[in-house]
Amino acid sequence: MSTIQAQAAARGRRPDLLGPRELAALGGLEFVSREVVEGFLAGLHRSPHRGFSVEFAEHRMYQPGDDLRYIDWRMFGRSDRYYVKQFEEETNLRAYILLDTSASMAWSSQELPPKLWYAKQLAAALALLLLRQGDAVGLVAFDEALRAHMTPKGGRRHWNQLIDVVAPLEAGGQTEAGSALRDIAGRLRRRGLVILLSDLLVDPESTRLAIRFLRHRGHEVLVFHLIDPGERELPGVRDARFVDPETGEELPVSIADLRAEYREAVARAIDEWRATLVPQGVDYTVVETDQPMVHALRAYLHKRERLG
Repeated sequence: MSTIQAQAAARGRRPDLLGPRELAALGGLEFVSREVVEGFLAGLHRSPHRGFSVEFAEHRMYQPGDDLRYIDWRMFGRSDRYYVKQFEEETNLRAYILLDTSASMAWSSQELPPKLWYAKQLAAALALLLLRQGDAVGLVAFDEALRAHMTPKGGRRHWNQLIDVVAPLEAGGQTEAGSALRDIAGRLRRRGLVILLSDLLVDPESTRLAIRFLRHRGHEVLVFHLIDPGERELPGVRDARFVDPETGEELPVSIADLRAEYREAVARAIDEWRATLVPQGVDYTVVETDQPMVHALRAYLHKRERLG
């Protein structure tokens, strides 16, 4: 086993999806909702005009406009800095992260970690950014059925619980994103944010219909299309055997005859997803798994901020 393969295998067993280096690289990033969220204007879901529940969760730095009643003066006395108390249900945004755990997500090339490992890291990072802002985050892991579900909550403890659920998830089964999206539509009682992390090897019609329904209900939808670089280009061999990871069906092919056609088919599929999702107001982003996750996330958030 190569060093990279050993590292990838070790990562699959690690409970800490984000190490110190990744956590440090996330510093300073913000995730701002572009949609109207329960009465707040677009881009202002971190407004200081908040409601507070009874259960205390954690502190955050004071921001101009915060209610002075919730400043922790004891913390000020110890640190000479202003901190505001946050509470368990204090949030203006409820987000659901949908994590595809189907068998195709276990595939990788070039000794890269599997797509599912990359998706787990991305889910952990997005959850951390949202929770750090005082938003509530939930999780659904799915293949042809729901494999895990967490109700949206806020607070640092919830992130630790989310990591405990995400880390041991394994890929298996066929993909049924449409059912998971419809399930979320039924659970979200008020407008929120739905983030789909998938390789989109799904039934396109049912998935697009479910996304269209979410948009019709006023939810903001983000789709991160995870692609291993080996899926864009066929390997440099003469003959090969294609195996469907979800059904086990095999097909022998001549690589030389199919190389150009395959490359065009992949590009066409990506263009079709973009052409059908973007006009609906869906934020569609292709993420290649040979990029460092933090770099890909930082580039996406900067693009999102720049485009408004």
